[in-house]
Amino acid sequence: MTIKILTNKNEWEKIIDTVSPTALFQRWDWGEEQKLCGVQVFRFGYYEGKTLVGIACAAVVCAKRGNFLHVRHGPILINWNAKKFVAVLSHLKEVARKNNCVCIRMSPCVENNETYQSIFAHAGGKPAAIHAMDAEHSWVLDITIPEEQILANMRKTTRYEIRRASKLGVLVEKTTDPKSLSVFFDLYNKTAIRHGFVEHTSIQEEFNVFASNGNALHIIGRANGKAIASAIVLFAGVEAIYHHGASEQSTIPASYLVQWEALLEAKKRGMRYYNFWGIASTEDHHHPWYGLTQFKRGFGGQVRSYIHAYDFPVSWKYWLLYLIELVRKRIKGYS
Repeated sequence: MTIKILTNKNEWEKIIDTVSPTALFQRWDWGEEQKLCGVQVFRFGYYEGKTLVGIACAAVVCAKRGNFLHVRHGPILINWNAKKFVAVLSHLKEVARKNNCVCIRMSPCVENNETYQSIFAHAGGKPAAIHAMDAEHSWVLDITIPEEQILANMRKTTRYEIRRASKLGVLVEKTTDPKSLSVFFDLYNKTAIRHGFVEHTSIQEEFNVFASNGNALHIIGRANGKAIASAIVLFAGVEAIYHHGASEQSTIPASYLVQWEALLEAKKRGMRYYNFWGIASTEDHHHPWYGLTQFKRGFGGQVRSYIHAYDFPVSWKYWLLYLIELVRKRIKGYS
């Protein structure tokens, strides 16, 4: 197998669109976002002869608990098999060691079945101690059907809240202006305090990169001139992704109308799916994402699930990372 650094965006995106179109974190634009944040990013192409058989966008994550080489939503391989995967893994281990990483973390968008579990386990992989993240379980709606049918398939209360928000005079604004995110961050901070989560730190960079290519939209819901709900939607391949959301505590259901308008925009752009992103994999009412999951499910759709992230240790120091993440997961209440 021959390994090359790939520099052609069109070639890169073509293999993603063909083989793994839902792999957001392998997208070229995501790699550019990581670079803006000062992260070291590698884009590897794997060849058998002159044929490109796989790619991997790998980022060196520097953390106090231990550096690791992160291949989010990857690697992407044409015709998965153990031999091909081990060849790719062998190369990535070399990269990890050269960059003082304790492990490689992978989360390809493949089914969670015995075939892939066996490939990873036999290659020395271990399910990561983190909770289900990066949309391991997501809620996805087919939006190729007529608007009327989408509404009819919604939960009755969701339909009602969309109409109620409209009747209460909520106005929805759509913008690609990066400066508009000051509105989002104000609401996002309030949301984080209300629900007790740690805010993401690179949303501005993410929006700047995707919006510069027409692939991001900031949607704001206002009532009486005041912003009370906000969403950042990305467009990648054939789907729109509700990647970040924020709101102010209010009796006006602006978030429902914001989602409806985002969905209609995606449909207008010819997207096939509207991806509400991550949901809880359990019906446990105590799960941190339970309320958000119920909100997303109300719009209709179905669960899309992939295999859990796997770690491939390259140093004994990995076990410190493992223990820290295991404790964090339990403290935060994730199953």
